[in-house]
Amino acid sequence: MAAITNNNQNEVLKQFISRNPNAQYTFDSERDASQSEICRQGKGKECIILQMTSRQLFTAMQELGFFCALPMDPTQTHMVCNPVSKT
Repeated sequence: MAAITNNNQNEVLKQFISRNPNAQYTFDSERDASQSEICRQGKGKECIILQMTSRQLFTAMQELGFFCALPMDPTQTHMVCNPVSKT
């Protein structure tokens, strides 16, 4: 069995995003957790769990062209990521 590296997780994330690059994505994890869940809404909710901290996932999403921020509702703690329009 191959070891899961951060590069592998980046590839899994890229493949997940490539299926719907214009969708809004949300991700969440426990504080200092080594894994995060990322989801998108579409025809139902699709989610995957990645072996990445929330900080690593935040950085990866920015590198993939997304703007991520906390939602306006202060009771919500997940991150919301929207694609940045390429003009």
